[in-house]
Amino acid sequence: MTAGTGGGGSLWAISDLHIGYDENRALVERLRPESDEDWLLVAGDVAETVEDVRWALKTLSGRFARVVWVPGNHELWTHPSDAVTLRGAARYEHLVEQCRELGVTTPEDPYPVWEGPGGPVAVVPLFLLYDYSFLPAGCATKDEGLAYAHGTGVVCTDEHLLHPDPYPSREAWCRARVAESERRLAALPDGLPLVLVNHYPLHRHPTDVLWYPEFAMWCGTTLTDDWHRRFDVHTVVYGHLHIPRTTWQDGVRFEEVSVGYPREWRKRKQPPGRPRRIVPREDGSR
Repeated sequence: MTAGTGGGGSLWAISDLHIGYDENRALVERLRPESDEDWLLVAGDVAETVEDVRWALKTLSGRFARVVWVPGNHELWTHPSDAVTLRGAARYEHLVEQCRELGVTTPEDPYPVWEGPGGPVAVVPLFLLYDYSFLPAGCATKDEGLAYAHGTGVVCTDEHLLHPDPYPSREAWCRARVAESERRLAALPDGLPLVLVNHYPLHRHPTDVLWYPEFAMWCGTTLTDDWHRRFDVHTVVYGHLHIPRTTWQDGVRFEEVSVGYPREWRKRKQPPGRPRRIVPREDGSR
C-alpha cells in the first residue's frame, strides 16, 4: 500500500463519464476539485477509445492530487472507431500502461491509503468483470439467460465488442480476476477500513431497480456477494447502472456514482457531472 495525504481535502468518486458525447466532455472540462488535496475515484466507462480515455484521465490527474481508475466495459471494447485494435487482456494492460504514464492509480498498483479527513481508509480499485450469474428469474443457466435476453431484445453490446482473449470466455476472465483480488484483499492488515471501487456493483441488490431486469447478467458476479461482510468495508463505489443513488446492504454503504448519457442526466434535478463525496461522508460521519 502507499500513503496518501495527511491534511485536508476529500475523497470523491464519479463514473460513466462517456466523453464520446460532446456534452459529457464539456462536463469533464469543467470538473474541478474543491481542494488541492482532493482525490478522485473514476469507476469506469470513461470512453470507448484509448485516446479519449487518456485525454480525460490526463485532464483530471492534472487537477486532483490523486486519480484512481478502474475499467468499465466500454474501455474494454475493441471499438471500430478506435485506432487501438488490441483485444481482451492486452487492451486492459495497454490502458494500465497509459494510466501509469499519467500517474493514475489502477487495479494493478499498490492500494493507496487516504489519510485525510475521515481516514485512514485504503482505496481498493478492482477489475472483476461479470460471469452471467445475475440470471433473470426462471433461468438456471447462462444459455437460458441469454436466450431470454435475446427474446426481449435487451442484449449488452459487450457480446459483440468485449473480447476475453486469451481467456476462453468473459466469465473465465472474471473468475481469474476475482481470485486474484481476493488474494490481495486477504493480505491487507486488519483494522484498516476499505473503499472498494469497481465498475460493477459487488452485490446484486442495486440491479433490482433496472427497467430491464435481464440486463443484470452483465452487471456483476455472485462471487462477490459477501465481500462487504467478509472484509472491513467502509463503502462500495460503483457505476455501470446509470442510476446514481445510495443504498445500504448489511449496514454497508453502496454508492452508484454514474454521470451517464446526456439523455439520462438531463432528466435529473441535480446538476450533472458532480462527483459524490465518499470520505468524509456528506452527513459528517466517518
